[in-house]
Amino acid sequence: MAGVNTIYGSGMLELGMTFSNEQLIIDNDIIQMVKKAMEGIPVNDETLAVDQIKKVGIGNNFLALKKTRELIDLPSNPALIDRLMHDDWKAMGGKDMASRAHDTVVDVLKNHEVPPIDRDIYNDMKAIVDKADKDYKL
Repeated sequence: MAGVNTIYGSGMLELGMTFSNEQLIIDNDIIQMVKKAMEGIPVNDETLAVDQIKKVGIGNNFLALKKTRELIDLPSNPALIDRLMHDDWKAMGGKDMASRAHDTVVDVLKNHEVPPIDRDIYNDMKAIVDKADKDYKL
């Protein structure tokens, strides 16, 4: 929040002596939330839902309004962090964050497909490597 723009150590444990895919998934969720917070939150009549508050009235419950539900993820929308109430969380299996992170790791390893590098970019990269090999006689 103090202007730092580099985040180091994602997925690392034990001062970097150990790496965890699950920790990487957890750290990624936290990083995404920090990046979202750094963007700031737009403050205007729409995001403050001024019309909705006026309609419901001061001191009354506007949390169940559709507009409130539409704006609830504006400050952050984590993929892994669970904001369910305890009873709802238990009813949905009660998985802790490490278990959810592990499920994500398994899914990524099983299903993720790396898009191929554009042929022009590949050729440019290969030319750089070939030149370096030639210059250093490798």
